[in-house]
Amino acid sequence: MHSTNLATAPLHQANYTPKTFDLSKITLREFNQALHNVKDAAGESNWEVLNPKGSHAVAVGAEHAISIDVQGSVGYYCGGMNQNSTITVHGSAGPGVGENMMSGAIIVKGDASQYAGATGRGGLLVIEGNASSRCGISMKGINIVVRGNIGHMSAFMAQSGNLVVLGDAGDALGDSIYEARLFVRGSVKSLGADCIKKEMRPEHIAILKDLLDRAGITDVKPEEFSRYGSARTLYNFNIDNADAY
Repeated sequence: MHSTNLATAPLHQANYTPKTFDLSKITLREFNQALHNVKDAAGESNWEVLNPKGSHAVAVGAEHAISIDVQGSVGYYCGGMNQNSTITVHGSAGPGVGENMMSGAIIVKGDASQYAGATGRGGLLVIEGNASSRCGISMKGINIVVRGNIGHMSAFMAQSGNLVVLGDAGDALGDSIYEARLFVRGSVKSLGADCIKKEMRPEHIAILKDLLDRAGITDVKPEEFSRYGSARTLYNFNIDNADAY
């Protein structure tokens, strides 16, 4: 699943021969340095990582329009600060996958641990399994699509962007949320402070349809989701709301 224009096209599989890096034979630092040394992204556009074996910080700081296929599960902070690259993890990801990513895409074929997409400023993070607690915490423009469920305190202090959940959401969804949009198809165990259920208008249906298309999800309809967001009562301190802070 790869894309060169995530704003307009779904992710798709490329056909060219990859540059292969085996982490059982080279160090992670050597691989990450090779990513930073790219001179011609068009000529080095497909990369493959073998034997990650839960390594931490795989493909951190990737900044070129290349596709990186990681053949196995990874540890914490995979794809952190990603710009432009499309990173596919053919396994599960530890804490902080896609933390502070700026653009591009990260696709996790399995599950993701806690605070996936934390502080993300842009790009698309797709988790095809479940995401643990604090998914999308303090998100600042990132789009996150989770096929499964998400854990408690997800979208805590979420400022902007979209969080799409095809499954269920845990306790305290959207606690102290700002202007991010939350779309949940399943049940929500509880809402956090200042997070409320909101009307799903045509413009939200359009946003959701676009995100589902870009994530390659065709088996659900946008109309099946509920929207949640900020009640905007905690923007400024008010003594009447003291118990909610």
